[in-house]
Parts: sequence; structure tokens; C-alpha cells
Amino acid sequence: MSVKGLIRLLLLPLSLLAGLPAGGAQPADPVRIGVTGPYSGSNGVIGLSMREGIRIAAAQINAEGGVLGRRLVLVERDDQSSNERGAQIAQTLIQEEGIVAAVGLVSTGVALASQHLYQRARIPMLTAVAGGSLITRQFQPPEHLDNFIFRTAPSDTLHARRMVEEAVNGLHAKRLAIFHDATNYGQLGRDDLLFALQARQLQPAAVERLPQHDAEMLAALHRVHQAGADALLVYGSGAGLARIASANAKLGLRLPLIGSWPFAVPGVLEGAERTAEGVRIPQSFIPAGSQDRRQAFLEAWRRTTGTDRIPVPPAAAQGYDALLLLAAAIRQAGSTEGDRIRDALENLRTPVEGVVMIYDRPFSRDNHETFTHCRQLAMGEVRQGQVMFAYDEERKRATRQ
Repeated sequence: MSVKGLIRLLLLPLSLLAGLPAGGAQPADPVRIGVTGPYSGSNGVIGLSMREGIRIAAAQINAEGGVLGRRLVLVERDDQSSNERGAQIAQTLIQEEGIVAAVGLVSTGVALASQHLYQRARIPMLTAVAGGSLITRQFQPPEHLDNFIFRTAPSDTLHARRMVEEAVNGLHAKRLAIFHDATNYGQLGRDDLLFALQARQLQPAAVERLPQHDAEMLAALHRVHQAGADALLVYGSGAGLARIASANAKLGLRLPLIGSWPFAVPGVLEGAERTAEGVRIPQSFIPAGSQDRRQAFLEAWRRTTGTDRIPVPPAAAQGYDALLLLAAAIRQAGSTEGDRIRDALENLRTPVEGVVMIYDRPFSRDNHETFTHCRQLAMGEVRQGQVMFAYDEERKRATRQ
């Protein structure tokens, strides 16, 4: 199925997927959760995958009786990856929609532009995809009495560390070249890669901005090769990732390529099925194996979308897990009051079985990240246009959890 076909499936109305009671009866006073992300535009495939994961979790929670005897209602808004629109949506969700918490966010820029509004309103926000390292740190104690921003996605810092670790330990490369695009994501990722190299007392063989044209890409790769690079670290999103894989193959360099996680987005892989073969990509979730929780999630995806294929599996899984954690916190708090939900998130007493991992006290007052070490990320490898586990031991570990 094409990406466009998958997107059409993901745009099905929520009422078809959220587990409405027979006859459409609506329990009084539902729990309203804001869900914001890009459901259109260049990042739409990521946002739709995330939203579908959240919807599947909501349907499951509602089928089991909701939270505190009340049904979850998702109040969905498309931020179009616009910082200004994201901030406006946050304000509307808080002031007009009566949400008690929020889940979502794909763009780091949108997260940083809007999360101060959730913080000021003392409404917990669980960021499911955006990886900017500052996201959960802006409101940390002791500068701030309480922090209402949590995250179920790995930070860009951890992605960069995993990429460097794979290049050095996995591929035994000694001279690494960095390519990055001109986006905020790409430039911050470049800095994270440089810090990760510095921590290993390594200097990059070259640092190049991803060119816009094929001829410039070939010239840049030739310069990198002349500098003695024996592996490429590529941080960015969009077509530039496919172009560098194509140029690498065209020049016959066969330089190992490790890309940041957007390399796994379908539009990129569909443009480079052959040349991207063997590319390594760190991933929080790879839909493989027969472990019960993962299998149940994949079957739920199949039922609600009519397809086995998840366009962006990490976004879907992280969104699903974020809502499970939020629901667990509301149950433990016995309340939908923001401060009590935040306190419960920081002190979850019962493990939560997600599809990315089992969350055993995932947050604390000083840590609002579920990912704290780069080895929590599996290393994926592109094989025939699909991202598979690069290492069998990581596949076994993921399916045993």
C-alpha cells in the first residue's frame, strides 16, 4: 500500500476507532485529553502515525472501562508543524476545550513554543515524538518548583550517542564525517554528534551541510572521501537523506551510512530502496517479533487501519505508550487535577506494560524522560525498503521485555 493510501486510512474519523459503547451512549463528564501534532504537511505521516497509536490506546482504555469510571475523549488538533499554530492550539485546548492533560508533539520547535502554556496552566504534557534535548529541561527544579513536561520519546542527544557508538563499536570506523541539513533539527543534531564524538576524544573527518542538488552532493561526498572518512553520520530529514545514499552508491564509495531516525520515514525509503540497503538507523520501536504486547498492538493497528504496515512505527508506539502512562497516572491519582496527575507520573507505583518497553517507575521529580541511555535504542538496518533489527540479540531482547 502506498503512503498516500495509508494516510487516507489514518484520517478515518475517531468515532470509528475509539471504542464507543453500544448505541453511542456517552458517559457523563468524560476525561478530555488534548492530542496535538502535524496531521498534514511534510511531517504529516509522522503525526498521523503518532495519533493512530494514541487512538488505539484510547480505544483499549475505554473498552476496559476508561479511567475513574469515565471515558477518555481525545481532542485532536493539527499544528501543521507551525510554532505559532502550535502555541495557539495549546491556548485553545487549555482555555476553551477543558483538557486535563495533553499528549503529542512531533516538532521540537512547536514543543518549545507551546509547552510553557501547559506549564503555566499546570497541565501535564507527555511529548511523544519531539526529540529536542531542551524539551523536558526548561522547567526543572530547583529553578521551577514543579515540572509538568514529560516525554516518551528518546532525545536527540541519545540518538546521536547511539549513532556514534554504532559507527565506532559496531562498524569499527575511525574517521567519521558528519552531514546535516539546514533545519533546526539538523543543526542541533550536528551539535549533538560533535558532542558525542568529543566524549570519545574523536574529531570528525569533515562536517558538511547536505547540498540541495545532486552535483553538489557528489562533490561534497568526494571531499569527504578525500578527507579519509570511513563512515558517514547523517542528521536531518526529507529527501536529502535519500540523495546522500544515492550519491554514495553512484560514486562507488560504499561508505557505511548511519542516519538519524527520520531516515526510516516511508517517503525517504521509497525514494532509495536500492541505495539505502544496509543503512543503519537507531529506532525506539521496530515492529518485529512475537512478544505478546507487541503482537497485540500490531493486531490492533491492523484492525483499525486495514493494513499491516505502520508508516512510522516509533511515533505510533511512543504515542500509544504515552497515553497508557497518562491513564495509569490518573488512576493512581484518583483525580484529573493537574498537580495530582503530575505527582502520580513522578511516582508511578505499578509498572505499565507499553510496546516500547515496560515502564517501572519511569519518571521521578528530577527525571521526566523514559529514555535515559542510548542503548535503550535498537539499531535498525534497511533491508529491501524495510527497517529490521540489525542485531539478533537486540531483536530477542525487545521481544522478551
